[in-house]
Amino acid sequence: MLFSRFKQLFQIKHFGLFIICMLLIGTSVSITMPYLSIYGTSVIGMSTGAFGVFMAISSLTGVIANTMIANYSDNGMDRKWLILAAMFSSACGYSSYLLFDSFLGLLLSVSFFNGLGAAAMPQMFAYAHELATESQSDDKTFAKSTLRSLFSLGFLIGPLIGTVLLAAFGYNGLFLGTTTIFILLSALVYFFLPKRKMANTPKPKVQKPTLFSVETKRLFLPFFAFILLFSVVAVNSMNTPLLIIHELNGTHADVGLMVGLCAGLEIPIMLTFGALSKKLSNQTIVIMSCLVGILYFTVLGIATASWQLIAAQILQATFIAVVTGNGLSYFSDFLPDSAGVAATLYANASTLGRLGGNLMGGFGAELAGFRYVNWLCVSVIFISFIVLFVKPAKPMEKMEEPRQMGMT
Repeated sequence: MLFSRFKQLFQIKHFGLFIICMLLIGTSVSITMPYLSIYGTSVIGMSTGAFGVFMAISSLTGVIANTMIANYSDNGMDRKWLILAAMFSSACGYSSYLLFDSFLGLLLSVSFFNGLGAAAMPQMFAYAHELATESQSDDKTFAKSTLRSLFSLGFLIGPLIGTVLLAAFGYNGLFLGTTTIFILLSALVYFFLPKRKMANTPKPKVQKPTLFSVETKRLFLPFFAFILLFSVVAVNSMNTPLLIIHELNGTHADVGLMVGLCAGLEIPIMLTFGALSKKLSNQTIVIMSCLVGILYFTVLGIATASWQLIAAQILQATFIAVVTGNGLSYFSDFLPDSAGVAATLYANASTLGRLGGNLMGGFGAELAGFRYVNWLCVSVIFISFIVLFVKPAKPMEKMEEPRQMGMT
C-alpha cells in the first residue's frame, strides 16, 4: 500500500528533516511570489518590461551558480555547507527588498544572493539521494517525488500566509516573513543535518561526471526536451487565466478554482507516479505524460466554456506532476553516481524552460491571441515527445570505486 511505502521512507536517514525543509522552502517562496510583480511595478516603479528583465537576470544567475557548484559538489565537497550557504543567501536575497528601493540596487543584490540560493533545492535532492542509497532504499523515485510534493504543498500554504502578512504589515511584513523562514531553514540545516566529508580512502581512479563531461553531454537532447516541457508549464500558468477571462467569459472565481484544483490534484498524482516507478521506468512515465500534455493543450485550443478547462485540470495536474516529480529521477537514472549533477540538470531545465515559456507566452499571445498559443504548446510538447522517444539516453553503469562519503 502507498501508506506503508511512505512509512518505509523514514528508514532513510534524516528523511523527516528533508520533509520539513521542503515544506518550508515551498511555503517561503510562495509567500512573496504572487506579489512580486505588483511590488516591483507599483512600489519600486518598474515598468512591466523592466520587471521581466529583473526576473530573467535573477533566474539566470541561479543557473550560473547551480552550474558552477554542480561541477564540484559530487567530487568531495561537503553538501551540508553548500545547502547552508544557499539557505542563508536566500535569506539575504529576500531581506534585500527591505533594504533597497531602487531597481539597480535590487537587481544587483537579489540576483547575487538569490542566484546562490538557487543551489539549495538541487543540493538537498542530491543529499537525499545519497542517503537513500546508503540506506539501501529501492524506492528513490518515490522518496524524491514525496519531497517534491511537499514543496508543492508549500505553494498551497504560502499564498494564504502572504495574504495575512500583507494585510497586517504590508510588503515589509511579507519579505520579513520569507526572510525569517530561510533563517529558520539555515538553523535546521546547521544543527540537524550531519556533515558529509571525504573519508581517508584512496582517491578514486575514476572522476565522477561533471556538467561538462562526456558522460553528461549525451544528456543534451533530454535536457533540451525538459526545457521545452517546462516552458509550456510556464505558458499555461501565464495565459490560461487570461484565456478564461478574455475569451471564454469566465470569472476570477473560475480562475481561482482552476488553479487551486490543479495544485490540489498535483500532490496525490505526484505520489502515485513516484510509487509507479517500481513498475514503470521514469523514461516511460515521462513519455506518457507528454501524450497527456498534448491532450490537455488540445482541450484548451478547442474549449468554448471555462468549465471545460476546469474539468481538464486532471490532465494538467498529471502532466505537471510527472514533469516536476519524476523529472528529477529521470536524470538521476542516467547519472546514478552524480546526484548533484543530475539534480542541477533538472533545476536548470526548469529555470530555462520557465524563462522561455514566459517569453513564448507573452509574445505569442500578443501576436496570435491566447487561444492559438495552446496549439503552439501542442507542437512544443510533440517535439519533446519525439526527442525522448527516438533518442533516449542510456543509463550509465554505476562506477566501482572505494566508498568515499562518511557521516560525522
